Amino acid sequence: MRVLVTGGDGRLAREVVAAFEGHDVTALNRRQLDVAEEPAVAAAVQELAPELIVNAAAMTDVDACERDPDRAHRVNALAPWWLARACARTGATLVHVSTDAVFGASVPTGADGRPRPFTEFDAVAPVSVYGRSKAAGEALVRETLPRHHVVRVAWVLDRAGTDFVGAILTRAREHGRVEVVQDQVGSPSWIGDLGPALREVAVSGRYGTVHRTNHGVVGRLELARRALALAGVDAEVVPVDAQRRGDVAPRPRWSPLDDRHAVLSGLARLPDWEDGLRAALHERDELA
Repeated sequence: MRVLVTGGDGRLAREVVAAFEGHDVTALNRRQLDVAEEPAVAAAVQELAPELIVNAAAMTDVDACERDPDRAHRVNALAPWWLARACARTGATLVHVSTDAVFGASVPTGADGRPRPFTEFDAVAPVSVYGRSKAAGEALVRETLPRHHVVRVAWVLDRAGTDFVGAILTRAREHGRVEVVQDQVGSPSWIGDLGPALREVAVSGRYGTVHRTNHGVVGRLELARRALALAGVDAEVVPVDAQRRGDVAPRPRWSPLDDRHAVLSGLARLPDWEDGLRAALHERDELA
């Protein structure tokens, strides 16, 4: 299979390339292909003639999106539209990576009245420019291309420690004390699980929207405490409300993603979030 991966030098794109080992894979970074420019996208797709495109390119700096909403819209909304249009012309399938940040303005409840994770069929309600731009990208892909997969991921734990857990461990080691938001709940995604998960979705033939995160729900505070314990770092953890952080952009307070639809439709359930956390720490040689 001929596969084109956008955002080619990004952490998720590298996982996708590895997952498609043995296939004819081309990964293009922003210098090689600016996905926000439709003529460039059309030319690249015409020349490479991929059967599958995995769009891992995005503007993910939430605060930067808030400061520059036009750029956020170009990269997170228009770029997937240009890719979907190119796929429609050539017959390629598109896997578009999205985010839990399309939710957050409301909290869904179950029959018992308690908060429940978001399903693929809940209405999006983002609270930030980043979330709105990603929701727009999802909608444009759906409207343009029947053969699409919109895959929502969340709270990515990477191999290099440039994530929430890495920041917590660094501050805890340096200061012996770390402040952690206590009012944000979601679903972590170990990046080592996401590459194979995206490949599985891509070849499934089951088009539409699907959630692919590690199984389970956890708050930032619990995630931080568990990471510190697993890494053997002794530090004071100070719970704070998100408003005290001084972020430019609001973050969803509740954004866990339900994996029931993915699993019941035949996709493999990803490991529990704590297994993903252990794998991340092991990869970084930080597991005590």
